[in-house]
Amino acid sequence: DSARNGFSFKGIKDYLECYRSGKLTPSQVAKNIIAVLEDCDKSTPPLRAIVQWDQEQIMLMAEASTTRYRNKCTLSCLDGIPVCLKEEFKVVPYHHRVGTVYLGTEPEAEDATVAKKLREAGAIIIGVSNMHELGTGTTGCNPNRYHKIPRNPYKPNHFTGGSSSGSAAAVAAGLCPVAIGTDGGGSVRIPASFCGVVGLKGTFGRISCHGSLPLSYSTVSVGPICTSVADTAIVYSILAEPDPLYPYGLKQPTATLSDMCAPDLKGLKLGVDWTFFKACDAEVLSACEKAVEHLQSLGASVVEVSLPEVEEARVAHVICILSEMRDFLQPDFNKHFHEMNLDTRANLALASQFTALDYITANRQRTRSMRFLQEIFSTVNCILTPAVPSTAPRIYESDLLTGSSDMSFTVRSMRFMQLGNFTGIPGLVVPIGYSTAGLPISLQVMAKWWDEAVLLRIGLKLEQFRDQTKKPSIYYDILA
Repeated sequence: DSARNGFSFKGIKDYLECYRSGKLTPSQVAKNIIAVLEDCDKSTPPLRAIVQWDQEQIMLMAEASTTRYRNKCTLSCLDGIPVCLKEEFKVVPYHHRVGTVYLGTEPEAEDATVAKKLREAGAIIIGVSNMHELGTGTTGCNPNRYHKIPRNPYKPNHFTGGSSSGSAAAVAAGLCPVAIGTDGGGSVRIPASFCGVVGLKGTFGRISCHGSLPLSYSTVSVGPICTSVADTAIVYSILAEPDPLYPYGLKQPTATLSDMCAPDLKGLKLGVDWTFFKACDAEVLSACEKAVEHLQSLGASVVEVSLPEVEEARVAHVICILSEMRDFLQPDFNKHFHEMNLDTRANLALASQFTALDYITANRQRTRSMRFLQEIFSTVNCILTPAVPSTAPRIYESDLLTGSSDMSFTVRSMRFMQLGNFTGIPGLVVPIGYSTAGLPISLQVMAKWWDEAVLLRIGLKLEQFRDQTKKPSIYYDILA
């Protein structure tokens, strides 16, 4: 726990204190959330973080939680905590639209594994959150009639980042302290970074993807977006375990939070490839360099490393993710082409140009990149990079009508993300400051496979670097 002056986001601890002291019940909190959900989409511009919600469902879960608190038999420290899940997950009774207008024509009858686990932990699912159509972009720009464009709570005329766009916006705007996203090319970490909150991409297979649309089976990991590293650790510890319905994660070692709360970082070696690290905007670089110095001051040593074949890995990741998405979405592309957003059509059309040979070569590169990382992680505990090379881009009038397709931005925004998706290593982004325009800047920490514990340990210390947390211009205090 770190006491802060000025603004601080309301996290899990704040909710639990209210419930345990009797100051508020989960039912009262649920009523506040329903009022806020009605308000935030009537505002100008509408926030569009949560795209489907149901008053009755929210109240049912809240009332059950209120009873458990009254009887002192709560299920976990997520009992009564408001959460949302990206529309990529099946959540009863919502439509599993995955950001489109044509999927999920009937309400869902079965929960994804993560939704089921959150229910079992007693969380209040407040709805499903907005996303980039089919997860095909990094802005979160989705102009179709069901979704519209989610707004960045720090600057509403800027994007949230994608594709877990609504999840990050909901957390930063105070609608819920916990959201779940998926990350195939930075889709948890980019929006978390743009919206000034914490995002974790687990090791590939660590958290079950069962019940999410299998857009790219070799690059996508699930992870939480939260207001703090401590909350991220709580959610991670509840969701991370093998799922018989998700074969990729069956052989995983037990998830731990070992040494997470160690008083310093003594004995840890932080790897930095400075050439790679410096390929970002000047403001981002300046903040990230200072954050690295902060970690050093806590006893960690910075070791210069060289990440080989970064460009090859970048291209290979694009080939893998787009080929797999194109393969899975082939029937949709043929049947629903005219119902897709323009940028989705463009990405899937581009994907159709890759050959089997390209895909095989890309996967050979994956083996190489994993071997390089194995060697690097035998000498350092983690690799540090900026999260995204720039801050959130602004929204133009035309984006609201026709969407946005800026390939150079997409490529650049994924620069520090792709290695984690391509090789399956975990990554954590933590906000460290703001640009002069007031937009959030974050640092990324990546570790070897299954070593999320070291990310959380470093993340806790990284949080102390930011001298103040700025209040987003759209923020609802649900506990007020």
